[in-house]
Amino acid sequence: MRLLILGGTSEARALAAELNPDVAVISSLAGRVPDPALPVGEVRIGGFGGVDGLRRWLRDERVDAVVDATHPFAARITANAARACREEDVPHVVLARPAWPSDGAIVVGSDVEAANVVARNHYARVFLTTGRSGSAAFAGVDSWFLIRAVTAPDDVELPPRHHLLLSRGPYRYADERKLLEEHRIDALVTKNSGGDMTRDKVTAAEDLGIPVIMVQRPTLPDEVRAVPTVAEAAAWVRAL
Repeated sequence: MRLLILGGTSEARALAAELNPDVAVISSLAGRVPDPALPVGEVRIGGFGGVDGLRRWLRDERVDAVVDATHPFAARITANAARACREEDVPHVVLARPAWPSDGAIVVGSDVEAANVVARNHYARVFLTTGRSGSAAFAGVDSWFLIRAVTAPDDVELPPRHHLLLSRGPYRYADERKLLEEHRIDALVTKNSGGDMTRDKVTAAEDLGIPVIMVQRPTLPDEVRAVPTVAEAAAWVRAL
């Protein structure tokens, strides 16, 4: 069997390791992060060229199945993969890590809505963790932002008052709490990414009584099968 894993996440790497060497796994990374953590097995880096490009690639590489283990907010590649696999009749499943509980958070539908909440509530010092592309929505907000991202935003207008913190998870509770306290943060903005690697910032903010503004994740395409764990994704592959 030849399996394509659309990856870039810790779950994708864990799945590749779980299936190796019994399954011929090809892991695909978008290539947006320099020096990414690489999974075991064959790796390709870069886009496919939309739905048509992915369809051609699946045919040319004689792929038998696809597991989409991309980030929960990678909506475009998830939609493209679902359509390409449906049109090529290739078995496909999404490995969707469970979302974080949002009880007590201010839940919004987009980065723009999050920026409006920050401005409306006059938060003074905001910890912004929505990724480099999400920072642009806050460019017109007159607050001070601690912006954490893996890589520096390119060609993105940032808020006029900010500090850019470049780092890569996982992050631990004690460090997250210290960061919030040292920078006197009075609001946290995050995407509901789920998983354990970045969850502790939310827990630390909640424990300190800091409001959490949480961008809800996009919905999956219609009629797409999803599993929540690496073990269930591996079982799905082995059952084919």
